[in-house]
Parts: sequence; C-alpha cells; structure tokens
Amino acid sequence: MEKDGIKYLTGKCLISMPNLGDERFEKSLIYICAHNNNGAMGFVVNKKIKEFSFSDLAEQIPITFSPHVAPVSLYQGGPLDRVRGFVLHSTDYLKGDSIETGGGVAISSSIDILTDIAVGNGPAENIIALGYASWAPNQLEQEIINNFWLVAPSSPELVFKTKDEDKWEKAIETLGVDLSRLSLFSGRA
Repeated sequence: MEKDGIKYLTGKCLISMPNLGDERFEKSLIYICAHNNNGAMGFVVNKKIKEFSFSDLAEQIPITFSPHVAPVSLYQGGPLDRVRGFVLHSTDYLKGDSIETGGGVAISSSIDILTDIAVGNGPAENIIALGYASWAPNQLEQEIINNFWLVAPSSPELVFKTKDEDKWEKAIETLGVDLSRLSLFSGRA
C-alpha cells in the first residue's frame, strides 16, 4: 500500500531474521494489520498457546461452546496486552467491527465473532490471538533497515492454512531466498 509516496506494510508479513536477538519473536511470522505514519501493529500467526485453550477462554467470557465445533487454537499474538483478544479472519465474515486489512484477511475484536466461532457460525478461517506487536512511528522501518525483519507478501493460504511450524520457512520461500545463504548482518553498499 502506498500513500503520498510512502510505502506502508498493511496486509504484508514480517519474517523474523535469525539475528533478531529477541526470543519472543524467534522464527516468527507477523501479519501486519495496520501500518501508517503513526506506527504499526501486527500479530504473530505461527505460535500457538499450549497452556490455554479457546474453551478455557469461552468459559471466562462466558460464551456457550457448541460440542460440534472443532477445537480452536489460541495464538500468542505478541508481547503487548496479552489478555486482549483479536481475531484475524477470512473475509467471508464481515460483521460488526470487522476491518478488511487486504489480501483476503480481516480483523475483529468483538465478542460477537468469538460467540459465532464457538457455535460454528464464524468465518471459514480464523486465528484468535491474545496480545499484539506494535511499533512507534518509524521504529519498524528502522528495524527493517537494521536487518531484523524481511517483508513478504501475505495470503490467506499462508496465514490460515499453512502449518504453524512451516509458516516461517514458507514465507521466506515466497521471496526466493535461500535460507542457508541468508546474511545475518546489515550493511550498505
């Protein structure tokens, strides 16, 4: 996305570089749902929460959970506000506060979407993320310059349908980068 000659990354993915130095983002794939001159916001889409489930969350809200609905995973969306939930989802479901971010992905934070997912009436594809990642103005751009992130195109296939353990490498493959030849150092020619 480009506005006034500035390229924004809304709807793209960030791939963490091996030299990032932050274990919270090690081998992370982050979907960027908002990026503008005020900063950026995104969600890690390849790290499931193992110790807390959607049914646990449903009990706390509380919402009724249909026994016919397949188990739904929760994801570690990022290090900020980890008790706040967001749903990245396919655009076949656009209700209430759903916002399309591009490339067939939308985001919502309403309890209505969680209720619809719990009873089997939600979007065809979704990721429920607790927490998020955020960058101040120009911070993300500087981190990209410093070789902390690669930017890749996103797709519903990559975000929703690729196995979590494969998303990081599949995103790198979309760039045509040979992981074994990836430089860990930044520089300028």
